[in-house]
Amino acid sequence: MHDPKMFDKIANGAGFIAALDQSGGSTPKALRGYGIEEDAYGNDEEMFGLIHDMRTRIITSPSFANGKVIGAILFERTMDGTAEGKPVPEALWERGVVPFLKVDKGLEDEADGVQMMKPMPELDSLLARAREKGVFGTKKRSVINSASPTGIAAIVKQQFEVAEQILGHGLMPIIEPEVNIKSADRAQSDAILRDEILKALDNVSGDHKVMLKLSIPAEAGLFDPLVQHPRVLRVVALSGGFARPEACVELAKNQGIIASFSRALLEDLRHQMTDAEFDASLGGAIDEIAAASAT
Repeated sequence: MHDPKMFDKIANGAGFIAALDQSGGSTPKALRGYGIEEDAYGNDEEMFGLIHDMRTRIITSPSFANGKVIGAILFERTMDGTAEGKPVPEALWERGVVPFLKVDKGLEDEADGVQMMKPMPELDSLLARAREKGVFGTKKRSVINSASPTGIAAIVKQQFEVAEQILGHGLMPIIEPEVNIKSADRAQSDAILRDEILKALDNVSGDHKVMLKLSIPAEAGLFDPLVQHPRVLRVVALSGGFARPEACVELAKNQGIIASFSRALLEDLRHQMTDAEFDASLGGAIDEIAAASAT
């Protein structure tokens, strides 16, 4: 059973979901963007400590609790960490931000135009731990690089199979089959993906709902049937490599879809900023992304 207050916040809240779930492979790039070079840490533990400090600074900034961030997606280590002496999921919810957890273990090599999720043999134990910590839902990513009907069908099948496992633990799955915005046949991939998801939604078990995290479509409004589907709690969009101004312009063309941005949210934040400068920069980004999500 989902927490009813969290469920209502995600279903009806005005705002967007912050993606704070950079994993081991993307952490060095995230730290460089934040102004911390690789010579500032000597091993993975020090690296993860620095990224946790960055995420804690974001979560505890006054602007993060201004009501415009309705959810946050966490990396596993962040879920297990603390912010101001409290478990991160608890600290988030005290600020009115619903906690989610990234559960995938990365991507397989490309085959048939797509990159499937790697196996997750310890998923059940991770989901049980997340539920105990007060996490509301999960996110899991795979990638579509070309408009392969068979590849996209396989991606959607895998995503929905794992979603059923997540629903079985009382958690809300965010299904994220990302279309590479740099692919030559992006628009065709969007259309194939929409149709495959519509078929899969009709087979979701019981009276469950799921969430979708999708690349902003090349054709505005293409995902309207997904936004309106009774089995979809919310559709959110990733920035997918767009800088924030462009991501916000493209997002605003799609009614009913809200942001779940990572780089586009954090791109102006720097380690060297004073707390006042940091909060002002974060607050400006939050305002811009929330406005684009309000269409």
